[in-house]
Amino acid sequence: MVGRDPLRRCVACRQLFPRSQMWRLVRQFDSHQVLLEEGMGRSAYLCRRPECLQEARRKQRLSKALKAPVPEDLFQRLEVSLSSH
Repeated sequence: MVGRDPLRRCVACRQLFPRSQMWRLVRQFDSHQVLLEEGMGRSAYLCRRPECLQEARRKQRLSKALKAPVPEDLFQRLEVSLSSH
């Protein structure tokens, strides 16, 4: 089992994907600030598909999963990341 990429569930489409293929959003333990791919605290995963990003934004799936508001600039960074791939 060594070297296996663990599976995580997308908050939008609910499908399982390898963790390396997803974005990890973290609500920081101490500040409750939501960050992308860094820090320790409550995490939520989102697959890198445009329709899942739109769904997560429209239905506030990330905010509900993290129990904290997700800043608009974070969604914009994710959109830029999608367009660059």
